[in-house]
Amino acid sequence: MLKSLKFFAPLVALTLLTGCASGGGPSVVGAKLNPEADVTGQITVWSWDVAATALKRLASSYTKEHPGTTINVVDIGYDNAYDKMSVALQAKSGLPDVVTVETDHMPAYIHQFPKAFTDLTPLVGDAKSEFDPSKVSASSNSDGQLLSMPWDSGTVALYVRTDYFKAAGVDPHQLATWDDLISAGEKVKAATGHALISTDLSTGSLFQMLLQQQGQGIFTPEGGINLTSPAAVKALTLIKTMNDKGLLDNVKGWDGRVTATKNGKTAVMPSAVWWIGTLTGEMPELAGKFTVVPLPAFTSGGTQTSNDGGSTLAVPAQAKNPQLAGSFVKFMLANKDNQVSMMKDEGLFPSYLPALNAPLFHEPQAYFGGEKVYELFAAQTTKIPSITYTSDNAKAGDIVSNAVVASVLNHQDPAAALQSAAEQIATATGRKIAQ
Repeated sequence: MLKSLKFFAPLVALTLLTGCASGGGPSVVGAKLNPEADVTGQITVWSWDVAATALKRLASSYTKEHPGTTINVVDIGYDNAYDKMSVALQAKSGLPDVVTVETDHMPAYIHQFPKAFTDLTPLVGDAKSEFDPSKVSASSNSDGQLLSMPWDSGTVALYVRTDYFKAAGVDPHQLATWDDLISAGEKVKAATGHALISTDLSTGSLFQMLLQQQGQGIFTPEGGINLTSPAAVKALTLIKTMNDKGLLDNVKGWDGRVTATKNGKTAVMPSAVWWIGTLTGEMPELAGKFTVVPLPAFTSGGTQTSNDGGSTLAVPAQAKNPQLAGSFVKFMLANKDNQVSMMKDEGLFPSYLPALNAPLFHEPQAYFGGEKVYELFAAQTTKIPSITYTSDNAKAGDIVSNAVVASVLNHQDPAAALQSAAEQIATATGRKIAQ
């Protein structure tokens, strides 16, 4: 899983770049790729963690199919990745042939360095529609060029402690709306003494998840500041309401969420599909105590998922062998068998939709009492709302986090807190408030 809530510090690297003009990137344009071209030579690929493991594992398969090629995968470490990429983009040199970029980072690079990446559209053609649409949107520029290829998705659902809900006499599969969940949370707390959700309010991540669930981001498609919209007020009001009712457990960072879940402090966790790996890897003793249901909707019949995490592969315009780089990226990501393999071996949930039809995603999962939980995530992936990212998302995110704390913990009116945050973002970025 390439993105989890513990991975927020490197956004600082992007924040440092927000002063760069949109056209301030390299003057070169990426090579025009030919999907039928013969490939030869070598490339270097930057990645980290399980992503690097997957790339190294499948690189050998690629070179067997393409004699005369060499794939050098370098694990540059997550902590250094964005600093290295940002410096190389500004210097117009120093990038390898392929880079791993998380989905929510890619739009900022596209805005700041519009000529820094190679258009991958010729490689996928009409198959672009076979990827998670929210990821395609985040990986494309205003002309519709695909500047990075979607890899894995962070499809969100609700993980539920079945024993707590049973004690409260509540069926988690009947939770249609957030109002239903709040009502259930009050019953669970009365019956068990446990709160409903553990989250780190200081990150603002829950707010942004709820905003995307409603099809919106911090910014509008036109680049305006979107924090005074009814959807934004609704998202923050929901969080504040849960806290006011004693249903939130405010924890510190990723470790706080893991510890709270492991200790059974709360009844549900709204999180991405990669949370399954955390449960099975760090809490095997809780097997049989969870089910997974769709995220509650804001209104009956509304969207019941969001996104948290995921990544892409991009070919920089600086690539020395762009044709081989593009071929390898396509081999890795626009390939059903390889995507299924990476899910099975590295836990990377595919953004490539045809892969989700594989038997693996319809198998019973013992940890969840034999439930076919991956079927739920597969069904919801196509429904993830697409939102707009800008080069100012990282800077705005810090201000949004402060607004969440001001409202939820310091009892400021949600609309007033968001209005103040919007005004601060406007001052910091020069952008206009949309509403």
